[in-house]
Amino acid sequence: MPAAGRAAERPAARVPGRELAGVVVGRGSEVTGFVVGDEVYAYAAGAYAERVIVAEQDAAQKPAGLTFVEAAAVPRDAVAALQALRAAGTGEGDVVLVHGAAGGSGHFAVQIARALGAERVLGTAEPADHDFLRELGAEPLVEPTEAGEPYDVAVDFAGGDATAAALREVRDPARAVSTVNPAIAAAGGRYVAPAPHAEDLRWLADLADRGLLRASVHRELPLAEAADAHRLLNAGHVRGKVVLTP
Repeated sequence: MPAAGRAAERPAARVPGRELAGVVVGRGSEVTGFVVGDEVYAYAAGAYAERVIVAEQDAAQKPAGLTFVEAAAVPRDAVAALQALRAAGTGEGDVVLVHGAAGGSGHFAVQIARALGAERVLGTAEPADHDFLRELGAEPLVEPTEAGEPYDVAVDFAGGDATAAALREVRDPARAVSTVNPAIAAAGGRYVAPAPHAEDLRWLADLADRGLLRASVHRELPLAEAADAHRLLNAGHVRGKVVLTP
């Protein structure tokens, strides 16, 4: 869950959060890519704070077409989606299945797969989220077997039964990727542990500025209500992201 705040002082130990968007209020002597006043977004630790210290290589200029709240919803989950799809070799003409397609990483994966050239994107979600998936350009499914065909790529953001399903439903198990279940690797699939990468953030910002990537914010809550935000997430049925603001 991301936070929209301001970038600067190092957070105390154990401050949670991995995504943020804000304004640079100070920079180190060796920083060359940013100046005070820049609007940035980042995939960095300690994001549940009003001020955060961010490594230069973990940040990028904020997409101009997104608000701070929308931009704060992007970094970790969209990077996870991009890195998973690239690990599967997603490209022109592919048929892609996204497990958990209405969630944080899933709704980004639907859009990114299209940008990478996928011919069709199908996504599993609850029936209440099917219209949302159609708006994103995906064909909604409750169960992946509904399509009655093997897929070129399957990405798992849900875990549990979805990991095994991803392996079963692809032509080549090496193109089944999970960001949540390392056990997929033992069965011939790929596990991707998302990692900060400024070039990926710049790629995503360009996609957003071209109108090809949007962030769905399910709810915006003040930082003081972070515990309530986690209870909301744990209850399930969150479409897209929950964002904390100072």
